[in-house]
Amino acid sequence: MHLNTRMSRRLTLATSVGLSLALVTGCSSDNKDSAPSETTTTTASAPTEQASATPRLAVSYDGGVLVLDATSLDVVGETKIDGFTRLNPAGDGRHVMISSGEAFKVLDTGTWSSAHGDHSHYYTADPAMSEVEFAANEPGHVVRHAGKTVLFNDGSGLVEIFDPAQLAKRQPRVETYTTPEPHHGVAVALADGSLLTTIGNSESRNGIAILDADRKEILRNEQCPGVHGEAAAAGEAIVLGCQDGLLVYKNGAITKVQSPDAYGRIGNQAGSEESDIVLGDYKTDKDAELERPQRVSLTNTTTSELKLVDLGTSYTFRSLGRGPHGEALVLGTDGAIHVIDPNTGVVTKKIAVIDAWTEPTKWQEPRPALFVEDHTAYVTDPTSKKLIAVDLEDGSILTETTLDHAPNELTGVTG
Repeated sequence: MHLNTRMSRRLTLATSVGLSLALVTGCSSDNKDSAPSETTTTTASAPTEQASATPRLAVSYDGGVLVLDATSLDVVGETKIDGFTRLNPAGDGRHVMISSGEAFKVLDTGTWSSAHGDHSHYYTADPAMSEVEFAANEPGHVVRHAGKTVLFNDGSGLVEIFDPAQLAKRQPRVETYTTPEPHHGVAVALADGSLLTTIGNSESRNGIAILDADRKEILRNEQCPGVHGEAAAAGEAIVLGCQDGLLVYKNGAITKVQSPDAYGRIGNQAGSEESDIVLGDYKTDKDAELERPQRVSLTNTTTSELKLVDLGTSYTFRSLGRGPHGEALVLGTDGAIHVIDPNTGVVTKKIAVIDAWTEPTKWQEPRPALFVEDHTAYVTDPTSKKLIAVDLEDGSILTETTLDHAPNELTGVTG
């Protein structure tokens, strides 16, 4: 199905910049809740009730972000944003966090559910930029876990923790914590109220620390040079990559999993609630300006076993995903989705989706991306400007569209 190009289908959204005083001043006080303001997130149109949830996608391009219906792939909204942007689901099934410039901005995709007794009501509206915004001189990772969303500011080390369900009603109540030194890091809120944060500074990063509910350090491990990225597996196992393996935090203990190579870097991971095995990339050339690896890692968070799988094709950091049954998915530069049984490491299926492609030299440049929602995999192709939906059960192409812009990052919400 091709995209409707009539101007009536396109909405240029005004970007509202409404900084909450609580968030503007948040970095001056650690380990405290910032009181919410009474601002309300509103969409650009009155809501329409739907028979079921309406998933939507967000696609970034050079100059803005498109919002599409995840089933038809019709564009339902567009917002202009200058500069390079990163996209992440906010965690509430409705909003998308946009890392851009000096802030984490919030995009209301205009699709949501409202619980009503033993059932829910479903609504859609035109997407719009929210008035909620989180100031950050170097906005970095966004992590969703245990019902909380955590933002990490690389420039200041400020960590902001909030309930994403509050995004639709008001400025969220935010708890803040600042790491001892700023660095390119990540933080994860855990179910018991504790906090996992990376350890590092502007020169190096070497491990993680666990802070209790009062933000007092109770555990640390500094055996993770170049610590980067995170993923969660079944049983609330949190995995972070190192230049020589991974760290696994589970059941109150930190375990180091060693790579089979002296330099075996794992920097990007994909986890699943359906599996205790985490999918990760795997690089072995420490001096490479751009390594194009052909092996991926599978790490069992219960046994600490690390297994390597040779795909016979390279991939990039936007290539990793997980299927509805916990299967590991990798979009290769051969244009196919490689479906891996995480327990055996066997590639069980290859789904041809796009033409073969080559990874660009700069990480910010567009390259094919994989995003998975339920039983559907979405794949972008910047060269042809295509977005393709794939049924993971039978490998069929459900629908595809040609965009007006070369797509870069891709994410989605459930509605």
